[in-house]
Amino acid sequence: MTDIATERSSNWLAGAGLRPTRQRLTLASLLVGDGQNRHVTAESLFDAASQAGEKVSLATVYNTLRAFCDAGLMREITVDGSKSYFDTNMTDHPHFYWEDSASLTDAPVEELEIRRLPHAPDGAEIASVDVVIRLRRT
Repeated sequence: MTDIATERSSNWLAGAGLRPTRQRLTLASLLVGDGQNRHVTAESLFDAASQAGEKVSLATVYNTLRAFCDAGLMREITVDGSKSYFDTNMTDHPHFYWEDSASLTDAPVEELEIRRLPHAPDGAEIASVDVVIRLRRT
């Protein structure tokens, strides 16, 4: 881990008030250490940590991703009701889901136009709107 990656990771965690444990720093560095946004699954982040020679269990990766989401550092995007992706880009934006590679990428927000949403039922409010556009290569 470079000094810049360590600093970015530490600042990212500190900004959310999370204690910088070794596991959190390791995973944060893989997620934001280079300053780029990521879409990861728990399994892909676990694989990246393993390839980097870091000792972390898959359960720890799941728990850490949940803590990052709960702290407002990431958001979870669910595809097909069973597969979860975790996104470090916290701005409102749509996603492309590539069926052939089971990967998630950002879609251009400036091209999305939602004119109207249905009214929420009494006693409820709309918390967020997730747009996932499924793509199949031709």
